Amino acid sequence: MAAATAAVVAVMTAGALAPHAATAAPKPDNVQQGLNALVRDGQPAALATVRNGAGRTRTYTAGVGDLSTGAKVPRDGQVRIGSNTKTFTAVVVLQLVGEGKIDLDASVDTYLPGLVRGKGIDGREITVRQLLQHTSGIPDYGADVGDEEMLHRYFEPRDLVDLALKHEGEFPPGKKWSYSNTNYVLAGLIVQKVTGRPLAEEVDRRVVKRIGLRHTYFPGQGDRTIREAHPKGYHRMKAGEPLRDFTQIDPSAGWAAGQMISTNSDLNRFFGALLGGDLLLREAERAAMRTTVPIGGTQFHYGLGLMKRPLSCGGFYWGHGGDITGYETRGGVTDDGRAASVAVTSIPTEEAGSEGVSRVVDTALCG
Repeated sequence: MAAATAAVVAVMTAGALAPHAATAAPKPDNVQQGLNALVRDGQPAALATVRNGAGRTRTYTAGVGDLSTGAKVPRDGQVRIGSNTKTFTAVVVLQLVGEGKIDLDASVDTYLPGLVRGKGIDGREITVRQLLQHTSGIPDYGADVGDEEMLHRYFEPRDLVDLALKHEGEFPPGKKWSYSNTNYVLAGLIVQKVTGRPLAEEVDRRVVKRIGLRHTYFPGQGDRTIREAHPKGYHRMKAGEPLRDFTQIDPSAGWAAGQMISTNSDLNRFFGALLGGDLLLREAERAAMRTTVPIGGTQFHYGLGLMKRPLSCGGFYWGHGGDITGYETRGGVTDDGRAASVAVTSIPTEEAGSEGVSRVVDTALCG
């Protein structure tokens, strides 16, 4: 107590001896300002973790973690990471490629004979590479899974494939790019067929434990909870309706395409390890992953479960991003080691909202 009092007196005395000294205003933190803006625009909560080029990490929060109680947002809280799961799935597939157990240019039928058949869809003509790069032409099942269903219904992976195969193929394999969750459900089924083990187990063994992701996991069958401290996730069923609590959902509708849970700091670690060394992939498979095709009408490019995005300050970053009812995540890493991940606790209903989340990532990586 005495030491603290002396320190206060010293500061007051210094001020008295220099009455005209200017006090520099603290420099505004652009990342924090960006998160605050997301909350002002309607997000219940926003979280970010940023690692600069020197390896220093900082975490941020804005908003509230629970709209009913006003509870604080847990720092670096767990969130559902949606389609970032695709990158984890792609890594496992590429590890199996490196082990000689999967051939990227083999047909889907090589591993899942007779499964992929539909109008304009033939698994004998679609390669594993085309699944991972979204150039297969296989339609997405996403529109056939309702928001209310995600609260309560469990889907087997084959259920999701069946939903997709009710639709006609979008284009001949390899001719265009079109995002489809079905591609990654099929990739997950290939992993299980080749290894003889559940996909969740392979992801945990080959990725999560290998690089020490302490807050990342693939929820088990029927697990609708989030294990650790987390902000609640919310969803607006229609424009103008109030937000509803969608924290506890059955994420099986995402499976290999979007079921996982993580934190911003773990995502930074994952993408950093993926691009910055050989812990996860050998150089040959990493090069294959980073071989991209343009995403029509945008400046983005897509590799094998990995997206390349330009930065406003020049250069680009690698990541993925994900949306699942209740949460949206964006982020990635640069080749020189900078990393940023941002999460919000509802999916923006307008494109401008999603662009706002991506702008915070850009601000963090360019700051």
